[in-house]
Amino acid sequence: MNMNPAISDLRQRPEFFDAVADRIWRAWWEPHGVALEYISGRLKENLAGSPMPRAFVAHFDGIFAGTASIIASDLDERPQYTPWVAAVWIEPQFRSRQIGRQLVEHAAGYAFGAGIPHVYLTARPARRSYYEGLGWTPIEDGVGDLQLTVFVREQGAGTPGSPQNMPRLP
Repeated sequence: MNMNPAISDLRQRPEFFDAVADRIWRAWWEPHGVALEYISGRLKENLAGSPMPRAFVAHFDGIFAGTASIIASDLDERPQYTPWVAAVWIEPQFRSRQIGRQLVEHAAGYAFGAGIPHVYLTARPARRSYYEGLGWTPIEDGVGDLQLTVFVREQGAGTPGSPQNMPRLP
């Protein structure tokens, strides 16, 4: 198996839709009593023709490896920040292979390709050093009930080895 996954727009690989919906739901919404059907409905917005939201999937042929999205808003407490890299999930068997890094770079690059000068991301404090290592700058700590850290990434502030040819908005 190739060590680097393909990264595709979910619209081009709809066979991964159920896996993406399930992982997003289980990781962030199921614990709060939100129905899987609600998350599936929201994820269907990614299949429309609009530039955002947009979900990406990492895969090895027909094997789902992970997902990340670019969305307008990911943190109710900070509506002034947009857009966001969100819903980053890597299947357990594919972790520690830099697939998360590739997906985050891909999603951010998609926004930068649209001429957006900065992109935001939020994470639990334990993930702070990981995202700093990817070139994200923390701008706020302790946000919301989960005490999240908010990061920003400026266009052109790539990390060593980051992809140079990012997808463009249609």
